[in-house]
Amino acid sequence: MKADILTIFPGFFQGPLDHGITRRACEMGLAKIEVHDLRQFTHDRHRTVDDRPFGGGEGMVLKPEPIFECLEPLQLPSRQQRLADTATGTGKQSVILLSAQGERFTQKVAAQLATIEHVVLICGRYEGVDERVADFIADRELSIGDYVLSGGELGAAVIIEAVTRLLPGAVGNEASTRQESFTAHAESEAGAADSTCGSGGLLDYPHYTRPADFRGMAVPEVLLNGDHQEIRRWRREQALKKTLRNRPDLLEGAALSDEDAKILARIKAERG
Repeated sequence: MKADILTIFPGFFQGPLDHGITRRACEMGLAKIEVHDLRQFTHDRHRTVDDRPFGGGEGMVLKPEPIFECLEPLQLPSRQQRLADTATGTGKQSVILLSAQGERFTQKVAAQLATIEHVVLICGRYEGVDERVADFIADRELSIGDYVLSGGELGAAVIIEAVTRLLPGAVGNEASTRQESFTAHAESEAGAADSTCGSGGLLDYPHYTRPADFRGMAVPEVLLNGDHQEIRRWRREQALKKTLRNRPDLLEGAALSDEDAKILARIKAERG
């Protein structure tokens, strides 16, 4: 996967891209990430990238010229062609504008982007970006959450991390990415009976490690008895409990069995 990041703060990415799985994926040749300074595509002595919006209003808006000119050397297919390819399932390039007005970024979107060969991330800034960028360049707008940041740099770093770790070979144990929170794989896809269970769109189950008793806080006995089927049932129940408590909205789209429904009914009854 190739990723190009367009920003007015290129130095920001020296940290997020230099550690962990993202750095490993780049070193292994699984990903190539380039950061482009939009100020290099300005033509005035002040290297101006923003201006006041027509019609008045608070704050400054990123100008279209630097963004358009920065994209041109990347030689991407036209926006119309990219959208047409995406509609037929053959899309290999995507231009994304990071925006508070965008579609919410989810694990499902990360999985989609992990299949694309070339992703361009445009980091919005200030009070917004000239709308012609969204209308004539970007294929989609993404937001990492229902809150407002000063710019899209943090969002771009989050997306790069989430997508990169889904590339085949980026994570040492690829099965681990199929049983994490928000991963909508059926339990049967999680692999052999290794005492784990796929999340099926739920939050992840609790994890414990040595020592078995730490300052009087003991690991649940079920995890120590070696009965993998019992462990799987316990973990599924705990995942359901945590999801119901913290993110009940996820239950609407989760892959739930009849047994899951019974467990949820019991949990709700216990909670009163």
